[in-house]
Amino acid sequence: MITEEDKERVRQATDIVALVSETVVLRQRGGDFWGCCPFHHEKSPSFHVTPATGLWHCFGCHSGGDVFDYVMKREGLDFLDSVRFLAERAHIDIDDAPAAGRRGPKRTRVIDALEAAQSAYSVRLMRGRSEAAAAARSYFAGRGFNSDICSRWHLGFADSGVSLMRELTAAGFSRQELEAADLVSSRSGRARDQFYNRVMFPIHDEQGRCIGFGGRVMGDAKPKYLNTRETSVFHKSKHLFAFDYAKESIAAKGYAIVSEGYMDVISMHEAGFTNTVAALGTALSLDHVKTLSRFAKTIVCMFDGDAAGQHAAEAAVRYVESTAAALTCVVLPDNQDPDEFLKAHGAQAMAEQLRGARPLIDFVLEKKLEGSDLSSPGLRLRALDDVAKVLAPLKNSYLLDSYLQRVTGRLGVDLEAARRKVRETPVEQPAERDAGSSRVRAPEPDGPSYDDVPYDDYGYEEAPVVASPVPEDPFSELSAEDRAQLRAERNLLALLASDPDRFRPYADRIATLSWADARHQAIAWAILATPEGTPAAEAVSVAARACPDAPRILSSSSFSSTSSWDAAKNVEFVVGEAEIRSLDRRISQLTASLGAMGADESREALRELSQLRARRDEVRASQPLE
Repeated sequence: MITEEDKERVRQATDIVALVSETVVLRQRGGDFWGCCPFHHEKSPSFHVTPATGLWHCFGCHSGGDVFDYVMKREGLDFLDSVRFLAERAHIDIDDAPAAGRRGPKRTRVIDALEAAQSAYSVRLMRGRSEAAAAARSYFAGRGFNSDICSRWHLGFADSGVSLMRELTAAGFSRQELEAADLVSSRSGRARDQFYNRVMFPIHDEQGRCIGFGGRVMGDAKPKYLNTRETSVFHKSKHLFAFDYAKESIAAKGYAIVSEGYMDVISMHEAGFTNTVAALGTALSLDHVKTLSRFAKTIVCMFDGDAAGQHAAEAAVRYVESTAAALTCVVLPDNQDPDEFLKAHGAQAMAEQLRGARPLIDFVLEKKLEGSDLSSPGLRLRALDDVAKVLAPLKNSYLLDSYLQRVTGRLGVDLEAARRKVRETPVEQPAERDAGSSRVRAPEPDGPSYDDVPYDDYGYEEAPVVASPVPEDPFSELSAEDRAQLRAERNLLALLASDPDRFRPYADRIATLSWADARHQAIAWAILATPEGTPAAEAVSVAARACPDAPRILSSSSFSSTSSWDAAKNVEFVVGEAEIRSLDRRISQLTASLGAMGADESREALRELSQLRARRDEVRASQPLE
């Protein structure tokens, strides 16, 4: 239990002006300080700090109190955790557990051991005379890190020829303290150094104290990275690499850059992007986002351009409404990481990339659709499943419809059905990264398959094709417009197969169609490519060679048997109807994409929309009437 004496020690050790100044610009007026309140939006300073009493008050939102109240409100902590937070900040060791429940060394001793290890590793790198130490220096030099950079970042080398355990034991640290810091591990009763033959990247807390390490092999040994395990002072989901270096720059610039690797962060800082940090062997967490949001109005996630980077971006989407900071992202070209990009293109090109940062949710949804095959209704519904998994953490958001409207037009699905799909989709945990690596393991795909579902009179058979629960009609989620287009395409194909020659004069119009199902397009062109005079049976055979589903598709329309028009009028109608539906589809897709376009793209899209609507009106006016 935290005693009153400990609370008072922490209070006396905390400078309230320095504490508030971490996230608020304060200006002195007399003996007091004023600034804009960090807890509500305001333009005129009404936030008042009185150093003499250690109290603060906002005359706008009427919040106030002492240092503990301030930390509770800023960090979202309860009272006891706020005391612990300030105790760590002031390097005060407090007794917050009863004697019977106390375990392990004091936190300050663990940190002292890690600080001593940081110094020892640095000496091994900078002054070591072994071949291994020389190889470590060459490794850093090859990455562009000279001795000044290595010294500034306290980089080091864990030399297997020199025992860290022996050195720190001689300095007065117990084996229990070294094990609690994860500097020493015991195997089969024997204690040995946890890190050896690795270049070392120290990890600091917000106050700049060493709380852990990331160790990287210089060759091909596994694991490539070995990070400090979870300890009493190090929690990978809470801490960020280089945050102690970056926090002032983040506050000054108003935005934070989150990259994926130690080397990337150091290269970014050395290139002038001093507001860069990295997550530590885990996906970006809510605690990371909250920590950065104290200083930043915008968080720029800089993901690698590979599949792992895409998964990391998708995992971060869940936090877009958990912070007042805007979540944006940048993906560097050619699958380059920041270190590679800077070496190849320089700082100015990196600045251009950062200026082009996009809202994270726009990027993720666009990439999800870009990576999906949308050529058939079944595949579009599979893409909807994928989108639903991404948006599931936001299922209760009042902005959910806004997010869905960005994809429903391209997928040809009904908004209500898409909303229902998202709300019924369980929330997946973020993909875990491999130990010590910046790469993530993607979750295994699951969910129903929509492949090879046969047609019925509405487009598809009302029978599930897998044992897992699916809607009675697997395609009930398609929009009314998409269903209407599928029906129009089916009617056109059925008549085309029965009499190809009547459709040849319409080939140019058919060529302009934006098909709802790529199989329909393949069938149409296969039949139109046959020579004049081709019998209907042979046309069906040709279509079947182009698309195995052709017999089912061509037999699914009853239009010709129910129409009272003559053959010529039927052909004119089905071609016109297919074109109208195709134009509706293109208009819908273009309208849905407008929000994500730049000014020039928007102007071009609006011109195209005007042309598409004019053509649709023209075709409608020319359609046969009863």
